[in-house]
Amino acid sequence: MSAQARSMTSTRRTSSLSGLTESKGFLSFWFMLPAAVLLLVFLTYPLGLGVWLGFTDTRVGREGIWIGLENYEYLWDDSIFWLSVFNTLLYTISASILKFALGLWLALLLNENLPLKSFFRAVVLLPWVVPTVLSAIAFWWIYDSQFSIISWALIELGVIDQRINFLGDPNNARASVIAANVWRGIPFVAITLLAGLQTIPQSLYEAATLDGASRWQLFRFVTLPLLTPIIAITMTFSVLFTFTDFQLIYVLTRGGPVNATHLMATLSFQRGISGGQLGEGAAIAVAMIPFLLAAILFSYFGLQRRKWQQGGGD
Repeated sequence: MSAQARSMTSTRRTSSLSGLTESKGFLSFWFMLPAAVLLLVFLTYPLGLGVWLGFTDTRVGREGIWIGLENYEYLWDDSIFWLSVFNTLLYTISASILKFALGLWLALLLNENLPLKSFFRAVVLLPWVVPTVLSAIAFWWIYDSQFSIISWALIELGVIDQRINFLGDPNNARASVIAANVWRGIPFVAITLLAGLQTIPQSLYEAATLDGASRWQLFRFVTLPLLTPIIAITMTFSVLFTFTDFQLIYVLTRGGPVNATHLMATLSFQRGISGGQLGEGAAIAVAMIPFLLAAILFSYFGLQRRKWQQGGGD
């Protein structure tokens, strides 16, 4: 090969390499690599270890042996486990519906031209930015059987004649923890939906108003269709956060009374860490995965449907 041919080949290789390094895909790979490594180390490995422990009889201080599906067979006949599944679904569905309804109403309200609008938007964020444990302790005092301010106020108003046992009665305890979760989760839903509302062009509202649309029709045919993708993403995260909630329940009730507020997350901790049965606790945690995958896949495939994004049917 002549010197000129070798020079041309070298030039082509240099040009190809330069084009590769300047391509978006190449740069995207290197930008995403650190995040991928962190996810692999701090998420993939613990998840894999948890799945493995679920098939063993590992206990705290003792290595386990492979026992196959025995942990899951035991859970299948465990009434407390199924009660925790029922509590988790009730807690997640009830709290998510209330957070969506109240969060959407609050977002619509904050989107209006109100005085001190920026101040109110900042105040709305407070329940979300306060650490969960501090919120739980505050609600623990609010629900106290002797010093509850709710009971005191209702007695002073003559509504009730004795104090409410918020956390000692199973039904009251379920309602109380759901209310606490709703109070904490509303800001996330409201602020996220408010951000979505800010992206809707005002010209669409003006055109619909000129056509004689009422406020309900503006919401139904303009706001809701354009807000649907944001609603889907927001509620997916809200459901995931609620389903895996641990701190709020653990501080308020620790799963009591008589397991009435045990969620799958708190029961997994109780069996695996407090009780020392790491294999059984891991099995309960692994049993949460199908529910979480269902929520993620519903959102993912739903967002791929273009007609849903536009607020229409399939």
